[in-house]
Amino acid sequence: MAPRLDFFNFWAKDTNKGTPVVVTMENPNFSVVEIDGPDAAFRPVDKSRGKNAKQVTWVLLLKAHRAVSCISWLATIFWALLGTIKKRLIYREGVAMESGKLGKQKLLFTVIRVFLVTSLAILAFEVVAYFKGWHYFRNPSLHIPGTSDIQSLLHMVYVAWLTFRADYIAPAIQALSKFCVVLFLIQSIDRMILSVGCLWIKFKKIKPRIDWDSLKSDDVEKTGYEYPRVLIQIPMCNEKEVYEQSISAVCQIDWPKECLLIQVLDDSDDESIQWLIKTEVANWSQRGINIIYRHRVVRTGYKAGNLKSAMSCDYVKDYEFVAIFDADFQPNPDFLKQTVPHFKDNPELGLVQARWAFVNKDENLLTRLQNVNLCFHFEVEQQVNGVFLNFFGFNGTAGVWRIKALEESGGWLERTTVEDMDIAVRAHLNGWKFIYLNDVKVLCEVPESYEAYRKQQHRWHSGPMQLFRLCLPAIITSKITAWKKANLIVLFFLLRKLILPFYSFTLFCIILPLTMFVPEAELPAWVICYVPVFMSFLNILPSPKSFPFIVPYLLFENTMSVTKFNAMVSGLFQLGSSYEWVITKKTGRSSESDLMAAAERESKMVNQLQVHRGASESELSELNRIMEQKEVAPKPIKKANKIYRKELALAFLLLTASVRSLLSAQGVHFYFLLFQGVTFLLVGLDLIGEQMS
Repeated sequence: MAPRLDFFNFWAKDTNKGTPVVVTMENPNFSVVEIDGPDAAFRPVDKSRGKNAKQVTWVLLLKAHRAVSCISWLATIFWALLGTIKKRLIYREGVAMESGKLGKQKLLFTVIRVFLVTSLAILAFEVVAYFKGWHYFRNPSLHIPGTSDIQSLLHMVYVAWLTFRADYIAPAIQALSKFCVVLFLIQSIDRMILSVGCLWIKFKKIKPRIDWDSLKSDDVEKTGYEYPRVLIQIPMCNEKEVYEQSISAVCQIDWPKECLLIQVLDDSDDESIQWLIKTEVANWSQRGINIIYRHRVVRTGYKAGNLKSAMSCDYVKDYEFVAIFDADFQPNPDFLKQTVPHFKDNPELGLVQARWAFVNKDENLLTRLQNVNLCFHFEVEQQVNGVFLNFFGFNGTAGVWRIKALEESGGWLERTTVEDMDIAVRAHLNGWKFIYLNDVKVLCEVPESYEAYRKQQHRWHSGPMQLFRLCLPAIITSKITAWKKANLIVLFFLLRKLILPFYSFTLFCIILPLTMFVPEAELPAWVICYVPVFMSFLNILPSPKSFPFIVPYLLFENTMSVTKFNAMVSGLFQLGSSYEWVITKKTGRSSESDLMAAAERESKMVNQLQVHRGASESELSELNRIMEQKEVAPKPIKKANKIYRKELALAFLLLTASVRSLLSAQGVHFYFLLFQGVTFLLVGLDLIGEQMS
């Protein structure tokens, strides 16, 4: 019998496809041929068959090595985090507990703690129900078992909880979540409109322009009358780290000496710092700079009181404009020539604001994330409002005011901690216009520690709400147009100062973890993931180098919503913390040009006694004593990190909710809650401001 040619079965791998074909011949040497498919013989050969055992072994070893490396990396990070927690929570090494000064400040922490305890109790029920097989929470349509299904007392309690949750808790959470989602969408639309406006400005190349004809002459003595008289004020308080570089930068501004006066407004309560600042002022005065030193014995009104006291001097009436620089700001020599000419032939212009640039934006992760926010604020918010509305909030520094606009608007008032926003709103109500210059930049610092950043953000978010209460009647009764009134009330105050911190904290820090225990009120994925990522993308556009930090930025912004929400509430209801003014800690970072001039400043210090030969003997002896103390001063001790209770409590709340989302197989919710909880944990342990290697 002829053999069967069935070797195609090997190539087809036992897959029975196609129709068998039978071929009959007259004088057959064989009788039957079976083909499993029309193209079975032309199928590609499996390349894996060509690999020998040694090659397969090496591939498996490489994959195993990658897996072990990834696991070891995660284990190292987790072990380091556990070590830090052990040191700070158990052994209390290098830890100072952050606590509120007033009982009212502990209210938010108490509320978060109640939510945490409740969530832990509910999670315990859910875990027991999961292992018992009561998977009711997996079904979106809630099923309540009948009495015949009840098997134990614990089961009965769990069923009672499900009933109570569906009837009473879920409707309230659903209503609040829908309200917050609506606010979230409104605020997102506002951000998108601002971003589109910024793109339009870039596309059309819209920016304020000046006529340089009046400043072309190089002969300052003959053309000095063409320059308006400008007063420069440098308010400071115990600014030991930055006073020298700020005074040096301002004294090097290119402007006729007879048309320029510099006021150093020192509110320091440390005598040694006062003498150091006096010495620096005397050095520049000896070099022919018109600079004077002012010190208030009674420090009332903080920065607003300091500026108000300086503006009351008799010689101020001889000047037309005033430029203000905080102690850490270093303007370029051509700053006044870039800003003051905008006032010419524009009598309605009251303020010219320059942009901030940061010398320490790459110092650590915290400074990088701050740079994202501030770049969006200056590049988008300030520029769009300046071009289309001629109004924006004065940033408190790096700006030039027309003194007449300050006087007609009531001058500096001490009623809030945001005196810059206060004077800007009052000037806008009086009809003055503002110009923002995005291409004129002034170097400064951003806080490098979370403690300093947190205190700064508390003041920046409590002050506007306090000001809103005070300015609302004046806005309503003012003579400006209805559109400008609506812009001030709805957009400037409510949407960007009140609604933003409210929905961020309520939606992502309270409602989202609670919905894990109340599936009936579950938030959609686009609210949790897609829209926030898109809005973070828009925020990072002005600083494209920060794109690798888009995820940490999103998580950190949600984390900071706790501080911003607390500050907003304290300012809105005028709690005690809304009146606190804490000086933002500076480190004295310098630009490259400042570092190049460091040698020159050191050489000047050697000849201090010769410079001060006109001073009295008591002053010289006091100066020598301070310099000796400076030489023998011990090295500064590293400041102890703090533990922030509200952030830690929210970290555990979010991590608890992530465990609950894992039981119900909610992937997007699990990853978001897990990463957000870890971010809260890092911030609560004060690790977000560590130096980058």
